[in-house]
Amino acid sequence: MAEDKLDKMGPLLSSIGEQVANDLEGDPNGIYLYVEVGDRWMSVNVFRDEGDVVRNYPSHPELTDLLWKLWKLENRDRKMRWAAMEYEIRDDKFDAEFAYPDQVDVESFDIDRREIALRKRFGDKPIIYPPMPNLD
Repeated sequence: MAEDKLDKMGPLLSSIGEQVANDLEGDPNGIYLYVEVGDRWMSVNVFRDEGDVVRNYPSHPELTDLLWKLWKLENRDRKMRWAAMEYEIRDDKFDAEFAYPDQVDVESFDIDRREIALRKRFGDKPIIYPPMPNLD
């Protein structure tokens, strides 16, 4: 990775952690993001390990804006930009891992990718999703 890209990514990755902590109004430890980016779309999943359970939270537009900025730091060729990111905060430090299009094809719909990532990270801990809105 080029030095100038690292110089730009580090502060942006830190800002992502700060934004999520602000959005969740609390301690950032235990936060886990699973993000996928495709052709003109982004799926942002925010989770927090709360001990006995892992809770899913809505993402805020400010977080999505930061993630788009991070994605656009990559090569101008979309095929060379990351396609999925796993981002975790533990002991007040973040760790980000990226998967690229040759590793994961986000253009093919696969709902199991997120669930596989969650099981890898949290084992059999129950995942609590917010209730679906009543559309009546």
